[in-house]
Order: sequence, then C-alpha cells, then structure tokens
Amino acid sequence: MEWKNERACDALNLILGGLLFLSPWMFGFAAGAASQNAVISGIVIAVLSMAALSAFAEWEEWLNLAVGLWLLVAPWVLGFTATTAMSVHIMIGVIVAVIAAIELWLTHHGGHMVASR
Repeated sequence: MEWKNERACDALNLILGGLLFLSPWMFGFAAGAASQNAVISGIVIAVLSMAALSAFAEWEEWLNLAVGLWLLVAPWVLGFTATTAMSVHIMIGVIVAVIAAIELWLTHHGGHMVASR
C-alpha cells in the first residue's frame, strides 16, 4: 500500500478538526464566542480534510490555511484572550496552517514524499 504525505497531512487535519470541534466540552470553554468558533472551525477543517482525502484539490488547502490563520487571530478578534480556549485555538491553528502550507509547497514544487508498506 502506498501513502502519500498529502494523505497523511489530510488525515491529521481531520483529527485536528475533530479535536477542535470537541474542545469546548473537553476543556470546559465558557459558552459564547470561543465555543462557537471552535465548533464551527472544527467542522470546516474536518469537512475540508474529508474532501481532500477523497479527491485532492488545491483550493481545499488554501481554505485550510485561511482557517488555520483565522484560529490564530480569533482570540483577539472575538475577545477570549488569556483562556484555555485561546491556547487550543492557537495550537491547532498553527498546526493546521503549517500542514496546509506544506501541502501547498509540495503541490507547487513537486516534492511528493512517498512511504511504502
């Protein structure tokens, strides 16, 4: 079986989207903007990842990059700084944005890394 790096990245994003979706309950976020943003952003990341796993398209990675960057600024824009929700948003945002950037770089530079089993 052959697994391309891109598929592993998309699978990781799917897990991160699920984690973000569940984070308000796992970490006890206060009701409001932080919880709503985590749920909505988690769904968006998971749906984009499922779409990319079924049929890769570059636009999915651009959207994942945008959502990752949104997660980085959301605590300040939505006003939930200095909270656990802020930490979760920033950690997942960084990872999602970096994964999307790597996939976009691989797409444009042909640097497909393949692991065989």
